[in-house]
Amino acid sequence: MQRLAGCVLLALDVLRGRFLDWRDHGILLTVRRHGETAAIIDVFTEGHGRHAGVVRGGTSRKVAPILQPGAQLDLLWRARLEDHLGSYQVEPLRSRAAVALSGRLPLSGLNAVTSLLAFALPEREPHSDLYRRSEQLLDLLGQDEIWPLAYLQWEMALLDELGFGMDLSACAVTGSDQDLAYVSPKSGRAVSRAGAGQWVDRLLDLPPVMLGQGGASDGEVARALRTTGYFLEHRLAPALGSRPLPEARGRFVDAFTRRL
Repeated sequence: MQRLAGCVLLALDVLRGRFLDWRDHGILLTVRRHGETAAIIDVFTEGHGRHAGVVRGGTSRKVAPILQPGAQLDLLWRARLEDHLGSYQVEPLRSRAAVALSGRLPLSGLNAVTSLLAFALPEREPHSDLYRRSEQLLDLLGQDEIWPLAYLQWEMALLDELGFGMDLSACAVTGSDQDLAYVSPKSGRAVSRAGAGQWVDRLLDLPPVMLGQGGASDGEVARALRTTGYFLEHRLAPALGSRPLPEARGRFVDAFTRRL
Protein backbone atom coordinates (compact mmCIF):
# COMPACT_ATOMS: atom_id res chain seq x y z
CA MET A 1 0.00 0.00 0.00
CA GLN A 2 2.81 2.43 0.86
CA ARG A 3 4.44 1.77 -2.50
CA LEU A 4 1.13 2.32 -4.31
CA ALA A 5 0.57 5.56 -2.40
CA GLY A 6 4.07 6.72 -3.36
CA CYS A 7 3.37 6.05 -7.02
CA VAL A 8 0.09 7.98 -6.81
CA LEU A 9 1.84 10.97 -5.21
CA LEU A 10 4.55 10.83 -7.87
CA ALA A 11 1.94 10.85 -10.63
CA LEU A 12 0.17 13.81 -9.02
CA ASP A 13 3.44 15.73 -8.76
CA VAL A 14 4.07 15.20 -12.46
CA LEU A 15 0.56 16.38 -13.33
CA ARG A 16 0.93 19.46 -11.12
CA GLY A 17 4.31 20.38 -12.58
CA ARG A 18 6.02 20.11 -9.20
CA PHE A 19 9.22 18.63 -10.59
CA LEU A 20 12.44 20.33 -11.59
CA ASP A 21 13.94 18.96 -14.77
CA TRP A 22 16.47 19.66 -17.49
CA ARG A 23 17.69 18.01 -20.67
CA ASP A 24 21.35 17.78 -21.69
CA HIS A 25 23.83 15.42 -23.25
CA GLY A 26 26.89 14.04 -21.57
CA ILE A 27 29.64 11.48 -21.10
CA LEU A 28 28.97 8.59 -18.75
CA LEU A 29 31.72 8.41 -16.11
CA THR A 30 30.69 5.78 -13.57
CA VAL A 31 27.89 3.29 -12.93
CA ARG A 32 27.00 1.52 -9.69
CA ARG A 33 24.14 -0.76 -8.80
CA HIS A 34 21.31 0.71 -6.71
CA GLY A 35 18.86 -1.71 -5.18
CA GLU A 36 17.70 -4.68 -7.18
CA THR A 37 17.10 -3.17 -10.60
CA ALA A 38 18.28 0.45 -10.63
CA ALA A 39 21.68 2.05 -11.18
CA ILE A 40 23.23 5.33 -10.09
CA ILE A 41 25.20 6.98 -12.87
CA ASP A 42 27.64 9.88 -12.74
CA VAL A 43 27.67 11.88 -15.97
CA PHE A 44 29.75 14.81 -17.19
CA THR A 45 27.27 17.08 -18.96
CA GLU A 46 27.96 20.18 -20.99
CA GLY A 47 25.56 22.50 -19.20
CA HIS A 48 25.30 21.00 -15.72
CA GLY A 49 28.79 19.65 -15.02
CA ARG A 50 29.32 16.34 -13.25
CA HIS A 51 25.88 15.25 -12.18
CA ALA A 52 24.60 12.01 -10.66
CA GLY A 53 21.16 10.45 -10.86
CA VAL A 54 19.23 7.18 -10.67
CA VAL A 55 18.32 5.18 -13.76
CA ARG A 56 15.29 2.99 -13.09
CA GLY A 57 15.81 -0.44 -14.62
CA GLY A 58 19.47 0.39 -15.13
CA THR A 59 20.53 -3.23 -14.61
CA SER A 60 18.05 -4.64 -17.12
CA ARG A 61 19.11 -6.37 -20.33
CA LYS A 62 17.75 -3.46 -22.32
CA VAL A 63 19.38 -0.59 -20.43
CA ALA A 64 22.60 -2.05 -18.96
CA PRO A 65 24.42 -2.28 -22.33
CA ILE A 66 23.81 1.45 -22.82
CA LEU A 67 25.37 2.33 -19.46
CA GLN A 68 29.02 1.79 -20.33
CA PRO A 69 31.66 4.34 -19.20
CA GLY A 70 32.53 6.69 -22.02
CA ALA A 71 29.13 6.40 -23.69
CA GLN A 72 27.58 9.56 -25.09
CA LEU A 73 24.04 9.94 -23.75
CA ASP A 74 20.99 12.13 -24.19
CA LEU A 75 19.71 12.79 -20.67
CA LEU A 76 16.52 13.96 -19.03
CA TRP A 77 17.01 14.63 -15.30
CA ARG A 78 14.11 15.13 -12.94
CA ALA A 79 13.78 15.69 -9.18
CA ARG A 80 11.39 17.28 -6.73
CA LEU A 81 14.09 19.59 -5.33
CA GLU A 82 17.33 20.91 -6.80
CA ASP A 83 19.52 19.24 -4.16
CA HIS A 84 17.89 15.81 -4.58
CA LEU A 85 19.74 13.00 -6.35
CA GLY A 86 16.98 12.84 -8.93
CA SER A 87 16.43 10.34 -11.72
CA TYR A 88 17.60 10.09 -15.30
CA GLN A 89 15.93 8.97 -18.47
CA VAL A 90 18.70 8.05 -20.90
CA GLU A 91 18.93 7.57 -24.63
CA PRO A 92 22.15 6.45 -26.34
CA LEU A 93 23.79 8.85 -28.78
CA ARG A 94 26.89 6.76 -29.42
CA SER A 95 28.77 4.00 -27.70
CA ARG A 96 32.55 3.95 -27.48
CA ALA A 97 32.75 0.42 -26.09
CA ALA A 98 33.70 -1.29 -29.35
CA VAL A 99 36.55 1.14 -30.04
CA ALA A 100 37.75 0.94 -26.44
CA LEU A 101 37.86 -2.84 -26.58
CA SER A 102 39.88 -2.82 -29.81
CA GLY A 103 43.20 -2.60 -27.95
CA ARG A 104 44.95 -1.99 -24.66
CA LEU A 105 45.73 1.67 -25.38
CA PRO A 106 42.16 2.74 -26.27
CA LEU A 107 40.70 0.90 -23.29
CA SER A 108 43.20 2.27 -20.79
CA GLY A 109 42.88 5.74 -22.33
CA LEU A 110 39.09 5.81 -22.02
CA ASN A 111 39.32 4.60 -18.42
CA ALA A 112 41.93 7.26 -17.61
CA VAL A 113 39.74 10.07 -18.94
CA THR A 114 36.50 8.98 -17.26
CA SER A 115 38.27 8.18 -13.97
CA LEU A 116 40.09 11.52 -13.82
CA LEU A 117 36.92 13.46 -14.59
CA ALA A 118 34.99 11.59 -11.89
CA PHE A 119 37.89 12.16 -9.47
CA ALA A 120 38.60 15.81 -10.15
CA LEU A 121 35.39 17.58 -11.10
CA PRO A 122 33.21 19.21 -8.44
CA GLU A 123 29.58 18.18 -8.54
CA ARG A 124 27.09 20.24 -10.54
CA GLU A 125 29.59 22.88 -11.63
CA PRO A 126 29.59 23.51 -15.41
CA HIS A 127 32.90 23.27 -17.28
CA SER A 128 31.67 23.57 -20.84
CA ASP A 129 35.08 24.09 -22.49
CA LEU A 130 36.54 21.05 -20.75
CA TYR A 131 33.42 19.09 -21.65
CA ARG A 132 33.88 19.82 -25.33
CA ARG A 133 37.58 18.93 -25.18
CA SER A 134 36.73 15.68 -23.41
CA GLU A 135 34.14 14.75 -26.02
CA GLN A 136 36.57 15.50 -28.85
CA LEU A 137 39.31 13.47 -27.15
CA LEU A 138 37.10 10.42 -26.69
CA ASP A 139 36.01 10.65 -30.32
CA LEU A 140 39.67 10.14 -31.28
CA LEU A 141 39.88 6.80 -29.47
CA GLY A 142 41.41 4.13 -31.67
CA GLN A 143 43.66 6.57 -33.53
CA ASP A 144 46.71 5.42 -31.60
CA GLU A 145 49.22 7.55 -33.50
CA ILE A 146 47.68 10.84 -32.42
CA TRP A 147 45.74 9.95 -29.28
CA PRO A 148 48.59 10.18 -26.71
CA LEU A 149 49.40 13.74 -27.77
CA ALA A 150 45.71 14.67 -27.68
CA TYR A 151 45.47 13.11 -24.22
CA LEU A 152 48.48 15.11 -22.99
CA GLN A 153 46.90 18.34 -24.23
CA TRP A 154 43.64 17.36 -22.53
CA GLU A 155 45.43 16.67 -19.23
CA MET A 156 47.07 20.10 -19.39
CA ALA A 157 43.64 21.62 -20.07
CA LEU A 158 42.19 19.75 -17.09
CA LEU A 159 44.84 21.24 -14.81
CA ASP A 160 44.21 24.70 -16.25
CA GLU A 161 40.45 24.41 -15.84
CA LEU A 162 40.72 23.43 -12.18
CA GLY A 163 43.26 26.12 -11.26
CA PHE A 164 46.43 24.03 -11.22
CA GLY A 165 47.79 24.84 -14.66
CA MET A 166 51.37 25.73 -15.54
CA ASP A 167 52.59 29.11 -16.74
CA LEU A 168 54.92 28.24 -19.61
CA SER A 169 55.04 31.69 -21.22
CA ALA A 170 58.45 32.83 -19.91
CA CYS A 171 61.25 31.92 -17.54
CA ALA A 172 60.40 32.57 -13.89
CA VAL A 173 64.02 33.60 -13.24
CA THR A 174 65.15 35.60 -16.27
CA GLY A 175 61.84 36.61 -17.87
CA SER A 176 63.03 35.29 -21.24
CA ASP A 177 60.82 33.13 -23.43
CA GLN A 178 63.83 31.46 -25.06
CA ASP A 179 65.31 28.01 -24.35
CA LEU A 180 62.65 27.03 -21.83
CA ALA A 181 63.53 23.55 -20.61
CA TYR A 182 62.14 23.05 -17.10
CA VAL A 183 59.11 23.63 -14.89
CA SER A 184 59.30 24.66 -11.26
CA PRO A 185 57.42 22.07 -9.18
CA LYS A 186 56.66 24.78 -6.62
CA SER A 187 55.31 27.59 -8.79
CA GLY A 188 54.37 25.73 -11.97
CA ARG A 189 56.28 28.31 -14.02
CA ALA A 190 58.73 27.61 -16.83
CA VAL A 191 62.48 27.93 -16.28
CA SER A 192 65.12 28.35 -18.98
CA ARG A 193 68.40 26.47 -19.08
CA ALA A 194 70.22 29.69 -18.18
CA GLY A 195 67.85 30.34 -15.28
CA ALA A 196 68.00 26.84 -13.81
CA GLY A 197 71.46 27.22 -12.29
CA GLN A 198 72.17 25.05 -9.27
CA TRP A 199 68.49 24.13 -8.92
CA VAL A 200 68.37 22.11 -12.14
CA ASP A 201 68.14 18.76 -10.33
CA ARG A 202 65.01 19.92 -8.51
CA LEU A 203 63.11 21.01 -11.60
CA LEU A 204 60.66 19.08 -13.76
CA ASP A 205 61.18 18.35 -17.43
CA LEU A 206 59.60 20.69 -20.00
CA PRO A 207 59.65 18.91 -23.36
CA PRO A 208 59.04 21.10 -26.44
CA VAL A 209 55.73 19.31 -27.04
CA MET A 210 54.30 21.08 -23.97
CA LEU A 211 55.09 24.38 -25.66
CA GLY A 212 53.51 23.30 -28.93
CA GLN A 213 56.92 22.95 -30.54
CA GLY A 214 58.80 20.16 -32.27
CA GLY A 215 57.63 16.88 -33.70
CA ALA A 216 55.77 15.60 -30.62
CA SER A 217 57.40 12.18 -30.57
CA ASP A 218 56.06 9.49 -28.26
CA GLY A 219 59.18 9.88 -26.13
CA GLU A 220 58.50 13.59 -25.62
CA VAL A 221 54.85 12.90 -24.81
CA ALA A 222 55.92 10.33 -22.20
CA ARG A 223 58.30 12.85 -20.61
CA ALA A 224 55.55 15.46 -20.58
CA LEU A 225 53.12 13.05 -18.91
CA ARG A 226 55.57 12.64 -16.04
CA THR A 227 55.44 16.41 -15.55
CA THR A 228 51.65 16.69 -15.73
CA GLY A 229 51.45 13.64 -13.48
CA TYR A 230 53.45 15.49 -10.84
CA PHE A 231 50.90 18.33 -10.76
CA LEU A 232 47.99 15.93 -10.72
CA GLU A 233 49.47 14.02 -7.79
CA HIS A 234 51.07 16.82 -5.79
CA ARG A 235 48.81 19.80 -6.50
CA LEU A 236 45.37 18.62 -7.58
CA ALA A 237 45.00 15.53 -5.38
CA PRO A 238 45.95 17.32 -2.11
CA ALA A 239 43.34 19.98 -2.85
CA LEU A 240 40.73 17.20 -3.07
CA GLY A 241 41.54 15.75 0.35
CA SER A 242 44.74 13.92 -0.58
CA ARG A 243 42.89 11.08 -2.23
CA PRO A 244 45.18 8.98 -4.44
CA LEU A 245 44.95 9.52 -8.18
CA PRO A 246 42.83 6.95 -10.00
CA GLU A 247 44.90 3.89 -10.87
CA ALA A 248 43.46 4.05 -14.38
CA ARG A 249 45.72 7.01 -15.16
CA GLY A 250 48.81 5.00 -14.28
CA ARG A 251 47.61 2.05 -16.33
CA PHE A 252 47.22 4.26 -19.38
CA VAL A 253 50.72 5.74 -18.98
CA ASP A 254 52.09 2.22 -18.58
CA ALA A 255 50.28 0.99 -21.69
CA PHE A 256 51.57 3.94 -23.66
CA THR A 257 55.19 3.75 -22.50
CA ARG A 258 55.36 0.00 -23.18
CA ARG A 259 55.17 0.70 -26.91
CA LEU A 260 58.10 3.14 -26.93
